[in-house]
Amino acid sequence: MDCGLAVNPNSVTAQMEGGIAFGLSTAFLSEITIDRGRVEQSNFDGFKLISLAQMPQIDVVILDSREKPGGVGEESVAPVAPAVVNALHAATGKRLRTLPLSRAGIELI
Repeated sequence: MDCGLAVNPNSVTAQMEGGIAFGLSTAFLSEITIDRGRVEQSNFDGFKLISLAQMPQIDVVILDSREKPGGVGEESVAPVAPAVVNALHAATGKRLRTLPLSRAGIELI
């Protein structure tokens, strides 16, 4: 992670781990469904998230920097699903274009 000066490295690590978990949830589990024109999920209790047992080991590396401190809130969420589907394409040759991947029968362990 290149976030400029990491004032609190533990917080940076926690933010990155949480964002990766949310990104994996988006890739494999989560979806917004609509019934009669209305979203069915009103809060996170109706939105599937990855469990700790399903979570892979994550190693966060914070780059040394003399730049001003920057944000680390959402930077780790967005690249996860594209990275997962590209890895699956490299491994299988199959291009998956719909999320969550559970719709295609690809489940988390």
